[in-house]
Amino acid sequence: MPHAPSSSNGINKLDYRPPADARRPLLQPDNESDSNRLSQDTSCSGSFFEQVAEGIVERDRRLMQRHVVRWLTFVWAIVNCLCAGSITAYSLYGHLFQSRLHYTQFQVNIVSITAELAMYLPVPAFGYLCDRLGPGIPSLLSGGFFGLGYLLAAFAYRSGPPPSAGGDGWPFGVMVVAFIGIGMGTSCMYLSAVTTCAKNFGRGNAKGVALAVPIAAFGLSGMWQSQVGSRLLYEKNPDGSRGDVDVFRFFLFLGLTLLAVGIVGTFTLKIVDEEGMIDDAVDELERSGLLARDEFFDRAADIHGYGTMDARDLSDSQYDFLQTEAERLKERAEEEARKKTWLLNEETRRFLADHTMWWLAAGVFLVTGPGEAFINNLGTIIGTLSPPHHTSSPPPTSPATHVSIVAITSTAARLLTGTLSDILAPIAPTHQHRRGPDSLANSLESLPPAKRFTVSRVSFLLTFSLILSLGQLLLASGVIQNHAGRFIWVSAFIGAGYGAVFSLLPIVVSVVWGVENFGTNWGILATAPALGATVWGAVYAAVYQHAAEAGDAGSEAAKEVLCYGASCYAPTFWAMAVSVWVACGLWIWAWRGPGGWMKRGIAV
Repeated sequence: MPHAPSSSNGINKLDYRPPADARRPLLQPDNESDSNRLSQDTSCSGSFFEQVAEGIVERDRRLMQRHVVRWLTFVWAIVNCLCAGSITAYSLYGHLFQSRLHYTQFQVNIVSITAELAMYLPVPAFGYLCDRLGPGIPSLLSGGFFGLGYLLAAFAYRSGPPPSAGGDGWPFGVMVVAFIGIGMGTSCMYLSAVTTCAKNFGRGNAKGVALAVPIAAFGLSGMWQSQVGSRLLYEKNPDGSRGDVDVFRFFLFLGLTLLAVGIVGTFTLKIVDEEGMIDDAVDELERSGLLARDEFFDRAADIHGYGTMDARDLSDSQYDFLQTEAERLKERAEEEARKKTWLLNEETRRFLADHTMWWLAAGVFLVTGPGEAFINNLGTIIGTLSPPHHTSSPPPTSPATHVSIVAITSTAARLLTGTLSDILAPIAPTHQHRRGPDSLANSLESLPPAKRFTVSRVSFLLTFSLILSLGQLLLASGVIQNHAGRFIWVSAFIGAGYGAVFSLLPIVVSVVWGVENFGTNWGILATAPALGATVWGAVYAAVYQHAAEAGDAGSEAAKEVLCYGASCYAPTFWAMAVSVWVACGLWIWAWRGPGGWMKRGIAV
């Protein structure tokens, strides 16, 4: 059929005949190549969603792994602390240094004071190691210090009285050196555990419990170790009854046990997601206006890669690109290390420049020193309560009993104050200590808060410090003399006050100055108990020795340089009680005084 002629204005519909394949379905590919391309697109789409699903699964797996590692680390931190406080059992055998090795009271106190100094003075260095290298290295060091220290002390004790006391045993200085190792081991093992818990749980709402549990475990360590010594590793009296602790075997047991615990802690104590914690801290400093953003390099770009491609399949340009990316990642790692170092150094500087830290440290010196002196001299104090001719069987009380009482009350107070401070203390906003004057969060805090009953952690600190002083007053008043059974109240009050103070102080430090540099900050503050223990240990020894030389104990006891009567201890404990009251005043000043925590809006 002939076609109609086309018009000059357009194309007639009869002039157009569609091609043969025009009637195919709209979604049908034009040819085989189009079909293959559509199949590849569908495959890529499926692959994309598979990668998303795999990414979600991998993210959840890593999150679960973090939780498992965090809690396993927490469990071993408790084990570390359960073993670290062996020095608190010193009263179990301290009096035997007098009776068996013929040490004077000054020499007995020199050994304990040396251990205290070795335990507290290196804490800033050990805290620095925890912050920079992680808690595993200090845990390993603690095992070595404990193992060497207790083995040396065991054989020094076994050798007998030193030449200065008329014997042929090892010199007195060997025992002093041994307890230097024991003190340093105590510091390393305790600090590695507490720093781990502070950093892994310090940014949550349960920081009080997370710190109170390992700190309480530290208090329990002296109890179970003294019971093992007095009930399992004891000497037998001639009549077959149980006598004093076998000091040689007890030291061997402690040395080997603590060596093993320190080595295991090297592999189990870990900080979870420390990089995120450092980044959050730096971001908060930048937002607060305390840190100019140009002090650090800009964050590196997202990582680019080629997945599962074999390196041999890469082109030269792709290979060069990946080399460039590798260099960038290396620079980023170096920058992260510099960032962490800068932050921790800055936190240390801010901590030392804060005048309230010095008021807090002075109070720590005045409270913990008397507590340490009491615990170290429990054995000799008990010996002054009953006449030297007292031969009743069994004796009215024993050092092991009161070491356990102090440990139990101390542990109960640590757990109680840690839990109550989490429940009743004001909620501390994250990074509150870094807020600058231009911080939006600081402005919002000035708004009227929601009504909620709160009790400051400082109030708990003051209350338990006064309880500690009550035990000192009971002993100083003389009502315990010749009534050794009443000494339980002295041990209970001092143990509870001492334990609560040592539980609350690290929590206060973490709240007021943050957890990022906790190991170093707490290490600096922990030098105060060393100085306090030194001063008050020397005061107690001087008063005791003066009373012994005055002949209060009778001629027979005087030959052994032992003392009996209230004059052996009363002046020391009157002074200790006053010291605690002065410390309470200093803490109130740091809390409510000009420029104090309350004035700065720090919820402590």
